[in-house]
Amino acid sequence: MDLTRFPRVALTDGPTPIRSLDRLSTHLGPELNGVRLFVKRDDVGPVGLGGNKLRKLEFLLGQALAERADTVITVGALQSNHARLTAASAARMGLACELFLTRSVPREDADYTANGNRLLQDLFGARVHLLPGEADSLAQAEARADELKGEGRRVFVFPSGGSSPLGCLGYAACAAEILEQSANLGLGFARIVVPNGSSGTHAGLAAGLAAAGRDPHLAQSYTVLAPEPEARAATLAKARETLALIDVGLTLSDDAIRVDGAHRGPGYGIPTEGMREAVRLMARTEGLLLDPVYSGKAFAGLLHDVRTGAYERGAAVLFVMTGGVPGLFAYRSEF
Repeated sequence: MDLTRFPRVALTDGPTPIRSLDRLSTHLGPELNGVRLFVKRDDVGPVGLGGNKLRKLEFLLGQALAERADTVITVGALQSNHARLTAASAARMGLACELFLTRSVPREDADYTANGNRLLQDLFGARVHLLPGEADSLAQAEARADELKGEGRRVFVFPSGGSSPLGCLGYAACAAEILEQSANLGLGFARIVVPNGSSGTHAGLAAGLAAAGRDPHLAQSYTVLAPEPEARAATLAKARETLALIDVGLTLSDDAIRVDGAHRGPGYGIPTEGMREAVRLMARTEGLLLDPVYSGKAFAGLLHDVRTGAYERGAAVLFVMTGGVPGLFAYRSEF
């Protein structure tokens, strides 16, 4: 899989490490049914406190700079990790940044509206536009881009989560990275597990696996945003578009995407008991931090599946930690 023809900037420090969850495994004991759990530390990174969006931004910002952009605009929820990392990465690249953020979660307390990612977005120097939850943030972002272009600015707009086909290339590259690491470690992962919000992480992994001649079912996600059927359809569409960028001769079948919607809870950004248990368990056994919106719910789903015998004894399962740690401060009252 040759991605060198796509402009790319360096926002990560090479392959992120894979490590086993030994203390968590000891703590859970028989509950794991002999399944071996591993994590890939995509929550770490040299820019903006790290996170999975950096992989997407490497390609998105690469294209923006190739087109001589001086301003980037993106959209997201009020506590968007993607918005935070876009602001941080733009600052590092010397670009102006504007964020169109919707109040998608029914919260008005100061922890949520002024702490966590919101605090950092301001610190990174982004101009923030706050919108009601039902607003079409992308349409308003495009209108703002047209306004700035009329003033002679060169503007590049990123979609929610950076999950365009171009952004998804970041996780196609990650799939190749995981396959190389697993070979070096002598591990054959039965599954690569991720959260699914804007669908780009899962879509990129599926496209990358297919491009490498591997079964895209190796990747599985737990949706935290859209209901399961919508999340599956969006992931499949984005995976196909991403794969077409890599090789127009490749495609994915209609059943190539595995998405679980059972751990989404009442809706996006609304805590669940499973999420709280997963966050506390990882923190207290491994000293690692899951976020309350994405990875906390996804890891809760993985724990449920392991406990109920969804994997064969001795299977190795890889959970991709996608970051979002600032969100913990916005959800302080939940812990």
